[in-house]
Amino acid sequence: MAKPLIALVGGQTLLGREISEIGKDFDVRAMDTTDDEGKTLIRDSDDLALMSPVDMEVVAAASIVMLAGDLASTAKVRKMRNANLIDLTGALEADPKFRLRAPLAETPGVEPAGVQVIAHPASTMLALFLRGLHAVAPIARSVANVFHPASEFGSAALTELQVQTTGLLTFQKIPKKRFDAQSAFAMLARLGEDSPHKLEKVELRIERNLATLLAGTVPLPSLRVSQAPVFHGLSASVWIEFEAAPDLKRLMKTLTAAGIDVHGKDLDPPNNVQAAGQNGIAVGAIEIDRNSPNAAWFWLAADNNRLTAQNAILVAKELVKR
Repeated sequence: MAKPLIALVGGQTLLGREISEIGKDFDVRAMDTTDDEGKTLIRDSDDLALMSPVDMEVVAAASIVMLAGDLASTAKVRKMRNANLIDLTGALEADPKFRLRAPLAETPGVEPAGVQVIAHPASTMLALFLRGLHAVAPIARSVANVFHPASEFGSAALTELQVQTTGLLTFQKIPKKRFDAQSAFAMLARLGEDSPHKLEKVELRIERNLATLLAGTVPLPSLRVSQAPVFHGLSASVWIEFEAAPDLKRLMKTLTAAGIDVHGKDLDPPNNVQAAGQNGIAVGAIEIDRNSPNAAWFWLAADNNRLTAQNAILVAKELVKR
């Protein structure tokens, strides 16, 4: 039986590569949206091949179209299709017909729509975590500090962080086109004014997506996003005040039952490097707040691109069953 066809627009991106890696249940046709279309090398089994440019005939014929490229390619595809579109970038949140999706963390029973936008991975991570806790220990309030990796801004940001790191170690002038700031070896509350990326917008998107995913079932956390000097992987420090003193052992069992990788005191806390290439999220460094017996600290880590890709593939599987 032939596998359902996914037209992957933006196959050369970090998200596109992740879809190609985990979408084995589909016939994934990855298409390049760079200026040098058709020049991206890909590995097909043991052979190298050139990724083809966007083929609108394939886009029209595909069972599902996944959008992982730039705004121009996303807009072009949106003009010709209004069904079975899955946007991994968040660009189509402005579309009046979009529906936010994160099967890993959303309230069950969400009806598919023609345009489905995958939630920001930090909102998926926080929603899955907070909903699991709130089910057994009601949350009064919480604070989440999210540490944002360069890979959320794409390959160009990864390259700039790498060049900045090397340049600083060798006393060379460093590029600042993507961050408009020194991102290497520095924690940034905000990026420079001339950066094409804005952490303020990232915060708002995460908060907006999280509110949708929790659907009023859990109090929203106070949220802060900082740019971390890391290449890949989300981390978050979360403080939660419960309505009563929490039983940490019970909470850990509940999180484990929810499919979360819980690191007890016998294990090192998770980190973004360990999370690379792993499904789901991990939680560790779980401790009662010394100054507040009803509160506790948690440390979260996840592969941001893998979370987005997992959600996208789960949505695709829903669509082919309809």
